[in-house]
Amino acid sequence: MDSITPDELEQEFSLSTAVTRLDFLSRRDSGATTLNTAAEVDAEDWSTFKDAATSLDVPESLELLALGEVVARKAHDSQLVGFRAALRGGASWTQIAAALGLTPQQAWTSYTELIARHERAQVLDADAASAARELAGARPEGGTVS
Repeated sequence: MDSITPDELEQEFSLSTAVTRLDFLSRRDSGATTLNTAAEVDAEDWSTFKDAATSLDVPESLELLALGEVVARKAHDSQLVGFRAALRGGASWTQIAAALGLTPQQAWTSYTELIARHERAQVLDADAASAARELAGARPEGGTVS
């Protein structure tokens, strides 16, 4: 059996395609802990397919796991775009923090860590990273900075 890795699937799927496939596989699995059993379905009546409990085979279950990682990575990477758009639009660190369920300080730290990660991965060059840091401004103090 070939291995299924997030790195392989990340190259193959866009975020929206990965989410769609992840959702499809997640919904297909019944979650049953018993061995697979054959379900009787009427090929002429599509509604019987909806009620048939299914379980994923090993390759599908591994794909489901790998796709979860792909989606998490791609979603995490898109945060930098969201941060920069919010900051350019005039959002405060308090507003950004609320959108992330964090404190303003945690949000600022998360943003600056993302910049560093993207710079190390050479997604951002030094000039782009510097501009992104400048957009961040100073680290917010306490919980009242906007």
